[in-house]
Amino acid sequence: MTSLAGKTVLLIIGGGIAAYKAHELVRLLKTRGARVRIILTRAAEEFVTPLSLSSLSGEKVYTALFSLTDEVEMGHIQLSRAADLLVVAPATADLMAKMANGLADDLASTTLLATDKRILAAPAMNVRMWRHPATQRNVETLKRDGVVLVGPADGEMACGEFGPGRMAEPGEILDHIITMLQPRAQPLAGRKVVITAGPTREPIDPVRYISNHSSGKQGYAIARAAVELGAETVLISGPVSLAIPPGVQMMPVETAQDMLTACKGEMPADIAIFTAAVADWRVAGVAVDKLKKSAGKPPALSLAENPDILATIARGSPRPEIVVGFAAETERVTENAMEKLKKKGCDLILANDVSAGSGVFGGDRNKVHLISASGIENWPEMDKDEVGRRLMERLAHMLAPQQRAAE
Repeated sequence: MTSLAGKTVLLIIGGGIAAYKAHELVRLLKTRGARVRIILTRAAEEFVTPLSLSSLSGEKVYTALFSLTDEVEMGHIQLSRAADLLVVAPATADLMAKMANGLADDLASTTLLATDKRILAAPAMNVRMWRHPATQRNVETLKRDGVVLVGPADGEMACGEFGPGRMAEPGEILDHIITMLQPRAQPLAGRKVVITAGPTREPIDPVRYISNHSSGKQGYAIARAAVELGAETVLISGPVSLAIPPGVQMMPVETAQDMLTACKGEMPADIAIFTAAVADWRVAGVAVDKLKKSAGKPPALSLAENPDILATIARGSPRPEIVVGFAAETERVTENAMEKLKKKGCDLILANDVSAGSGVFGGDRNKVHLISASGIENWPEMDKDEVGRRLMERLAHMLAPQQRAAE
């Protein structure tokens, strides 16, 4: 078992029914040798008691912001900075909203705002609360700020509803804690990674365009993972409503031609990953003025084929050492991806099913198939951030033999 001896985890427990799982999480952390300090929100005290958690952790449990004794012994700022990692479990909708918007009206939120350490959050709430646009905005903000999320999982709620919102199990949270507390290797330090993301927009006239439903979430997740592994990361993105990941060099583009020009300008690169959903066609002659509606006479649009960005870079010079494409399919997913791999000249294709009901376009989860000349590797459904980490770790491993040979 991986030891956490010498590590201090500050566990912040929010007020939800899933708070009962905190007891098991504390026990697991203690078996690994970690020191566990605990903050309970006022709402959390309705579900679990300071006495039970203090007995398990062997530490005083903190609850009040304005406690003179606690401020003398361990001020909230020092409490946050003395930890190696902050874990929020359960992270309720209210607590996540405070974290995302910098509110600090109790000990838990004040400590989270004062910390300079990494934060792991395990969301837990009703499915409707999780899916609410406000919560999803907060989730995106927290990810942009560097907060790592584990879960939530699908399942039956205490309220009787079913869907995403169940807090991850203590064992899964422990795995993330171990990963975050281990020394962070940066195998891509000194390497350059170019990633395309989002849709392109091909103008019809000054107010209309041809585009698609790509949200850009998978490409942005890959960019975050590349930065974590130490790469110089360039993100060439079509129009999306996502925050720029920290540490990423952002290049916004609109059309397929814009994206190709930007990609060529970023060569040479060690790795190029093409997740963008590029429009296959553009209007041959863009109207200078807005096309007017004529009764019974829809405008006739003459289409021209857009440049093939993936094939151009994969067969061009200088060619990246590794070129990765994406195949968004609605039928014969792996078969079409295999054909695309051969046609485009890339090294890997990640294929996924984007048919109606799959939830991939705009969703937070993905199920991909890694296609290479040696065969097909089926990955289980996972969070798009996890897909990004898994892909970048694979690519770093592929570059390692080349790095050793060069040395």
